This record gives sequence, C-alpha cells and structure tokens, in this order.
Amino acid sequence: DQKEGGPWEIPAKYNDMENPYAGDKSLIRVGKALYTKHCKSCHGAEGLGDGTKAAALKTYPGDFTADEFKEQPLGELYYKSIIGRDEMPNFEKKMPDDEDQWAVIMYMLTLE
Repeated sequence: DQKEGGPWEIPAKYNDMENPYAGDKSLIRVGKALYTKHCKSCHGAEGLGDGTKAAALKTYPGDFTADEFKEQPLGELYYKSIIGRDEMPNFEKKMPDDEDQWAVIMYMLTLE
C-alpha cells in the first residue's frame, strides 16, 4: 500500500549543478561501497526499491534502473539523494565528503 512520492521542490541553486568528479570512473567502486552501507536497505541491491526496509516505508523508494530516474538533471538527483525529505534521510552528515556524495550518485546511475 505504498504511495508514489509527490513532486519535489528543488531549490534553484541545484538547477545547473554538475558532477565535478564525472571523469573519475574509479569513484564508482567507492560509490558502490557507500550505497551498500547507506542506501541498500531501502533501495535494494539492484536499486529496484525492494530493500529489506522498503516494505515498512509509506512511500515507494523508487526504481534507480528506470529511464525516468536516469534522465533527471544531476542537481535534482543530488538534492533528492543527499539532501532528502520526509522518509528519505539527509546524508550530509553521514557522508560529509563531496566526493563520496557524488560517488554514490555515479554508482546509482550505473544500475540496470
């Protein structure tokens, strides 16, 4: 009985945000480790929104393999993944390093 999340209000400062680490593909491995630690329990090993804690959520965690997810502007993806809202926690303190934050996003974009 999970509902889809409502529209996100993304602050304007994220509109033109780019990944400063986009060229460093070695970060995908780092991102996978951080995803496993911080994201997998809700979003699932393959990013399908079927993690062990997902069923307890009121809102469906989303499918990271979907084109709709992958086609989001990077700043929007960053805001949703790192800043969060409601059941999606903020990760600025758990992952304070900018490089780690982008590493997780880079990994999520590889999920198929």
